[in-house]
Amino acid sequence: MRPWKVWDKPRAMALAMILLVGGAGFGVARASQALFSGHTHASMKFADPAEGPSKTGFAPVVKAVLPDVVNISTSKVVRAEAEQLPEGMFNDPFFRQFFGQGFDNRDNRQQHQTPRSQREESLGSGVIVSPDGYIMTNNHVIEGATDVKVTLSNKKQLQAKVIGADPKTDIAVLKIEGSGYPAITIGDSSKVQVGDYALAVGDPFGVGQTVTMGIVSAMNRGNLGIEDYEDFIQTDAPINPGNSGGALVNDRGELIGINTAILSHGSGGNQGIGFAVPVNLARQVMDQIMDHGKVTRAYLGIVVQDVTPAIAKAMGQTELRGALVGDVKASSPAGKAGLQRGDIILEINGKPVSDSRELRMNISMMKPDADVKVKVLRDGKESNMTVKLGELPTSEAKAKGEEGTSKDALEGVTLENLDADTAKQLGISPSTQGVVVTDISPSSPEADSGLRRGDVIQEVNHKPVKNVSELNEAVRKAGKNPLLLVNRQGSTLFIAA
Repeated sequence: MRPWKVWDKPRAMALAMILLVGGAGFGVARASQALFSGHTHASMKFADPAEGPSKTGFAPVVKAVLPDVVNISTSKVVRAEAEQLPEGMFNDPFFRQFFGQGFDNRDNRQQHQTPRSQREESLGSGVIVSPDGYIMTNNHVIEGATDVKVTLSNKKQLQAKVIGADPKTDIAVLKIEGSGYPAITIGDSSKVQVGDYALAVGDPFGVGQTVTMGIVSAMNRGNLGIEDYEDFIQTDAPINPGNSGGALVNDRGELIGINTAILSHGSGGNQGIGFAVPVNLARQVMDQIMDHGKVTRAYLGIVVQDVTPAIAKAMGQTELRGALVGDVKASSPAGKAGLQRGDIILEINGKPVSDSRELRMNISMMKPDADVKVKVLRDGKESNMTVKLGELPTSEAKAKGEEGTSKDALEGVTLENLDADTAKQLGISPSTQGVVVTDISPSSPEADSGLRRGDVIQEVNHKPVKNVSELNEAVRKAGKNPLLLVNRQGSTLFIAA
């Protein structure tokens, strides 16, 4: 659902043809109607003229919501490289006839090869959330724009000011001057359930306001690689380019999400899988933007991963619950509180944690400096601790993985002792000890475990390994499914081999 070009000549010609044919069809329709109305067959049945509109549709909901959804058009100036003309082209008599003998001098060549500026235009949608003109939309709709205009449902166009944006959730806030605007009713996305009706309202392809209907297909979708913080509502209501930033509403016309992305398999169009940022998350982001001009997030200082069946088995666990701590930054809030690598976080403030995505979302929505109670599972025993959260750094420093020969320890995996030069190439500390993975055969059982070339294995079943020999011995003792602690580009994670 990324922005697209507003208009071009082929589209204009195609539309003209459609209008021409449509006009002719309209004339035929009128003639047919006149003929039909004059020669009504006695057996035909007609609706009662006094009967009102359908009582089972969503027309009243749509009528109330449409004025709250706006079209957003943006433009920005980009630099485009000038096309390089073929060498020797100016020696052609044809070009000399029109451009003269001196056209091929250096100054003229540079003039025609200088990068030029061009204006890019795109379309999106937005939702008016307050009568004084605040509008919620997607960050990718307005990102990099030098000019933002909003077109209301009554076709009035206004200049908009970007109040702020949060790329990590793809939410942005705009403001148009004035007051008394129609504003949407904001719902509670925590009450949304799979199977609920969902209406997507926006301006797809710039054709005008459009409403599509579907249901909520899933909740809490994440790990899609769309944004840094993902907790999407998934819907099968058709969403197309230009719907970005538009409203996802329930059957009462309440805003439950901001339409953000689609899964299109390269087609660029609707495939029945669309994603919206839940309105509760969008509201929190908007409140911070309006109050502070930016979004601040709480920070634990750990790298977390899901507890997979293989990892649970390797750690002697029978339940797939919680988030596994793969790394802890020593000076972070988690490090100061005593959290350790290998801990499984089960609860935050008494609320169960199902996976790493949920933990990240919960922490991100808390305030820096807040005290949170954390229940962890360590060596088969549960314990509680209190962590005073910090503020997420704008650029998080990564925790930083030494020694020599080559031999297969795990089946199909080529390993080497880690030396200082290799550590430098991998971007890890030269003081790190372990064994580096230099190759993995596609037919190896480890190819599906998540192990990658460049990974540095530091532990086997929680026991440090300094070289290939120690790793061989540790793997033999571990038997099937050893639990590996891997350093990947400076951060550690667990892999069940």
